[in-house]
Amino acid sequence: MGLKDLHLKFKQGLQLRRILKINTGFKEKKANFTKKPSWMMPAVSHGHHVVEGHDESECDYVVAQREQIEELEMWLFGVSDPRIGDGVTKYMQAHLFDKKPKESYMKGKIQETMKRAYLSSKSKVRDSQVTEETNVVGSVSAMVINGEKLVLANMGDYKAIVCREGLAHELGRRHKQSPKRSWSNRFFKANNKQSKSSDLVVGIEKIENDTEFVILASNGIWDVMKYQEAVNLIGRIEDPQAAAKYLAKEASNRLSRSNISCLIIRFD
Repeated sequence: MGLKDLHLKFKQGLQLRRILKINTGFKEKKANFTKKPSWMMPAVSHGHHVVEGHDESECDYVVAQREQIEELEMWLFGVSDPRIGDGVTKYMQAHLFDKKPKESYMKGKIQETMKRAYLSSKSKVRDSQVTEETNVVGSVSAMVINGEKLVLANMGDYKAIVCREGLAHELGRRHKQSPKRSWSNRFFKANNKQSKSSDLVVGIEKIENDTEFVILASNGIWDVMKYQEAVNLIGRIEDPQAAAKYLAKEASNRLSRSNISCLIIRFD
């Protein structure tokens, strides 16, 4: 092999190494855009407790349902008074879970679907009753999406409280320096014949490292304790089932006269 042939092979070798380097760099860059694996997402645990009254038909409706659509894991949680019952849950099932839409559609429509579920359920209650008191119905829901996003809704005196770094945050209240939290305005307002407590609030926020747990509870809890007080009472109870039971029992001990139901969602 002559000097000219050696020089040609050396040049071809440099070109080959340069091509391999470019390809390797492209693969490394592409890998950075892969979806976050499930083990990196916070684990979601939950527990609930209902203090039953004398009449089972007057008990609150509680739901904890998990759905998997493609790579999208969703949890639906809720507490509703007997008049709303499973209305919100059935609407969500019919318009999201049963249809099995694409993941991209789900992410953009969950908040709007939650709003419509509440409006539809309230409308059915209003149509079936004639007294003004039926306008003040209560329900609270949460959807956890891939352990990363939290969609919350509450109506009436049933409230969702998010605990972050030991502090209670009410759904619908503005948070200073919180661009990642996007609470919506109330979708329908009170009038002279309707209590302000019947307003509906729907919002969405990211689940961050400081998001510890969420309390979904009926008016029987909030009639006898403040939001921060409830957070303080269960803040150190790691088991969400034990936490829900403790909070409900505490409300019962304080002689709460309303429905007592509590559901705790904890992010580990």
